[in-house]
Amino acid sequence: MYDREKAQEVRREKKRWQETTVQKALDRFPERYEQFMTLSGLPVERVYTPDNVVEMDYMRDLGLPGEFPFTRGPYPTMYRGRLWTMRMFAGFGTAEETNQRFKYLLSEGETGLSIAFDMPTLYGYDTDAPEAEGEFGKCGVAVSSLRDMEVLLDGIPLDQVTTSMTINSPAAVIWAMYIVAAEKRGIPRHKLGGTIQNDILKEYIAQKEYIFPPEPSMRLVVDTIEFAANEMPLWHPISISGYHIREAGSTAVQELAFTLADGFTYVEWAIDRGLDVDRFAPRLSFFFNAHNDFFEEIAKFRAARRIWARAMRDRYGAKNPRSWLLRFHAQTAGCTLTAQQPENNIVRVTLQALAAVLGGAQSIHTNSMDEALALPSEKAVRIALRTQQIIAHETEVTNTIDPLGGSFYVEELTNRLEEAANEYFRRIEALGGMIAAIERGYPQQEIADAAFRYQMEVDAKRRIIVGVNEYVLDEPIEIPLLEMDPQGYERQVARLNEVRRTRDNREVARTLREVRHAARTDKNLMYPILDAVAAYATLGEIMGVLREEFGEWEEPAWF
Repeated sequence: MYDREKAQEVRREKKRWQETTVQKALDRFPERYEQFMTLSGLPVERVYTPDNVVEMDYMRDLGLPGEFPFTRGPYPTMYRGRLWTMRMFAGFGTAEETNQRFKYLLSEGETGLSIAFDMPTLYGYDTDAPEAEGEFGKCGVAVSSLRDMEVLLDGIPLDQVTTSMTINSPAAVIWAMYIVAAEKRGIPRHKLGGTIQNDILKEYIAQKEYIFPPEPSMRLVVDTIEFAANEMPLWHPISISGYHIREAGSTAVQELAFTLADGFTYVEWAIDRGLDVDRFAPRLSFFFNAHNDFFEEIAKFRAARRIWARAMRDRYGAKNPRSWLLRFHAQTAGCTLTAQQPENNIVRVTLQALAAVLGGAQSIHTNSMDEALALPSEKAVRIALRTQQIIAHETEVTNTIDPLGGSFYVEELTNRLEEAANEYFRRIEALGGMIAAIERGYPQQEIADAAFRYQMEVDAKRRIIVGVNEYVLDEPIEIPLLEMDPQGYERQVARLNEVRRTRDNREVARTLREVRHAARTDKNLMYPILDAVAAYATLGEIMGVLREEFGEWEEPAWF
């Protein structure tokens, strides 16, 4: 008969022996210390046995794929029924240039669009605004009006392809442009599928592309969640994003904890609005980073599903099993790409993408090898897409679901990540919740500390980055770089001026007044924003009204 107490004593004795062994190794080979830690600093034992998972209950903690708590996957068939969506992030220069890239990617087998916007668009400025000078089209496509969106989406079958848009503070306005552009082509909004990122909390934490203070920003997010629940059943109104948290230097534990804490906050605000949790929760989605620590990343994805399912059912009272599901997009880690020996990035991206697949991602973007140098060239982006296709069709890893499930190491890592995330949840709750924690700089400081520790390890060669601090070559880079249309800015500004000249400016003024009125009341802002967009009010004009009403946020000096 199984003796639990004896098994636990054996485990404790083995742990004492291993700690002694590890310490001896550290004393002899201090430079090899990191081999005994995950990237998050979780201890890694020399070998894993059933003793490591003796307290795990299979049905309580794992279950089958498609069954609560969804540790092994959100769907019972997973990739045997349908592969993940291959959604390559793309956007540069003018709408015309990006439209050509979209069509190229679709012709090469991409199954979903993902739009990157340039910095002026991300901050809610028109291309010709003084604040936008010098930033046109450099990190994404410029979209200043409905006319730009119409050009961007020309010839794209929007009722057949789902679209993800990485936009946050101006998300409601850009989403409205997408909706109106589709409706003008005869495609009703309820048939549109896709995602807007719209995760403003992670902007305060990590990416810093915020505009308004937290309270009105959260109001805008809830407006979009409510609008989607009422009008667009196929759309995800928010992609709760850990990706940028990780890119800012966080550990996997911090990415997991801060992302899910943000998600809990959005749920609570929507419930406070009066929305039934089962009306909106099934359309919440997530966006995670696929980083270098192969097994830790797989365990992170598994832990995320389990934490979210338990919270949605037990804490927020969701009755619909679809409300318990955490579905996520994964992107390979941009922060791991190196300008040195850029071909090495193909290897990094392949392993990161494989971790996302083994962790059960619903869609994946693979970075291009040249992105540490410039916008990705056509050849580089094709290789990145082919990486996903080879994993999908040649490796046979899709034949069975959660193939690493039951691994003593992976299950122990999943448990430890969940425990570490729960500790962060307790600290955040003690600070008064996520918004209060952000205002006090708590997650920002945690990430900054983690980033500093990591860089110190790299500088001291305690962490080897191939081609950067070891295995270095003194050779010129021979990667061809993408060049944008040198006349693109002039053509973009000319189109913007044409829009302003030919539209009904009285109607524009009327719709902007409606936006202002809604901002001062509790009316859902999506409806007047849609009217303003349809009248060809520009992004800068609509966001200008909201800036005047909501004010702009300046982060406190919390260091």
